[in-house]
Amino acid sequence: MVSREHKKAALHEKLQLLRSITNSHALSETSIIVDASKYIKELKQRVERMNQDIAYGENSGDQNSWPVVAVETLEKGFLVNIHSEKSCPGLLVSILEVFEGLGLNVLEARVSCTDTFRLEALGGENDENGESIISAQMVKQAVSQAIKNWSESNEQE
Repeated sequence: MVSREHKKAALHEKLQLLRSITNSHALSETSIIVDASKYIKELKQRVERMNQDIAYGENSGDQNSWPVVAVETLEKGFLVNIHSEKSCPGLLVSILEVFEGLGLNVLEARVSCTDTFRLEALGGENDENGESIISAQMVKQAVSQAIKNWSESNEQE
């Protein structure tokens, strides 16, 4: 039989793990659970927005030929998701040039460029003050413009 102290220690350890996963700064058990609940709600909203963006891309007149772009504001930067049902040679370079032009550092990225094109990148601003001067909408517009320019240059070839 597990002692009461062991159970309490195990619960404390699990709450600390939950706190770190959800980036919570709360100290009380109740606050950690409330922060985790908010975090789950945010994740559900992100999934819903991504599904809407994907559905919009699939329902557009140029079905599966135009990459779908989704940009989210995070605590210290942006999460950029780009997806296309076809391969897009050279598109990654164009997008990374946009990041550089906006002053965003790529902190983490996952890319697939074989049969389809998929990019998930976490970009952080170079601003020393910690103040965000770039909005998610600005990032999305810049990336969308880069995709348009890339598409036009590929049509000319």
